[in-house]
Amino acid sequence: MARIKPQALLQQSKKKKGPARISVTTIILNSLIVVVTLFFLYATYRHWSQRSRTQIENRQSVFKGDTDSSFMDSKKSDLPGYAILDTAKGSITVELFKDSSPEVVDQFLDLCHRGHFNGMLFRRVIKHYVIQAGDSDKLEAAEDWTLKGKHYSQLDTSLKHEAFMLGTSKKKRDNGAFELFITTAPIQDLNEKLIVFGKVVKGEDIVQEIEEVDTDEHYRPKSSIAIRSVTLKQSV
Repeated sequence: MARIKPQALLQQSKKKKGPARISVTTIILNSLIVVVTLFFLYATYRHWSQRSRTQIENRQSVFKGDTDSSFMDSKKSDLPGYAILDTAKGSITVELFKDSSPEVVDQFLDLCHRGHFNGMLFRRVIKHYVIQAGDSDKLEAAEDWTLKGKHYSQLDTSLKHEAFMLGTSKKKRDNGAFELFITTAPIQDLNEKLIVFGKVVKGEDIVQEIEEVDTDEHYRPKSSIAIRSVTLKQSV
């Protein structure tokens, strides 16, 4: 076997390739690519996670709103829609405006349940204008209306200005008083004086009969006429 010279061994070792060296720049660049990729994935996850959460909250809000609305509508539909005033002259049936005057209707219904109107007298009767029932014998609103009661020939005939509307005074009631006014003719400035919360749908002839009673100079009926009781009904 021939012996290999040391110079030949040295040359052969130089020809052999050693492991490739990775530069620092390459390491940094690859690290940056990994970091950017991870950040992009995290940002995408946050975006879609937040979007899904928002959609769920919106759906829950809409569902809650629909539920609350349905509950309020259901509660409102459970309230009586009509009141029958039994008077000494006969019965007057009134449709209550639960949608347009909910707070006043609620107060009226509460007072009906307490029997507040039982025995209440018609205190003022202004012919071709209004009849008023209440606890107080003071003139107040009726006195202010007497001079205007004759001027009803050129009046607006919109819904709240029609005859046979039921309302109560806008005046603040600190003592819990609740007056009832039923118009017997269109009243132009009705909205300025009353909160209209109902309309007579049956018994207009009874209203007119009360309107025709004899009164004194202060428009007080000479013979007592009272509301005996009030009956609440869902429908008539």
